Amino acid sequence: MTPNEYQNLAARTLISKPDFEITPEQIMIVWNALGLAGEAGEVADGIKKAIFHQHGLNPEKIKKELGDVLWYVAGLCTQLGFSLEDVMTGNIEKLKARYPKGYSSEMSINRT
Repeated sequence: MTPNEYQNLAARTLISKPDFEITPEQIMIVWNALGLAGEAGEVADGIKKAIFHQHGLNPEKIKKELGDVLWYVAGLCTQLGFSLEDVMTGNIEKLKARYPKGYSSEMSINRT
């Protein structure tokens, strides 16, 4: 199969527009989710370049990108009606249940 054949065959499943109505609120949720993914990717890329490309770690740059990640997390919380504090508390409760004595590889492998 050539790349052009693949592209043409794959195009059969594309849509020109959603076959459903999307509200402005849903658009904002998608916008925040995509922004979160993009900013998280920038954090990961900065660390990848620091380590594997040997650019050196720039903690201040990573800190700024983490701020952008947090901004989108807060935006999603607002859009979905969660408080950031409730999300943080729920995460800690989940981690305490999963790792009651702190993280261990064994608990990670054999978690229920």
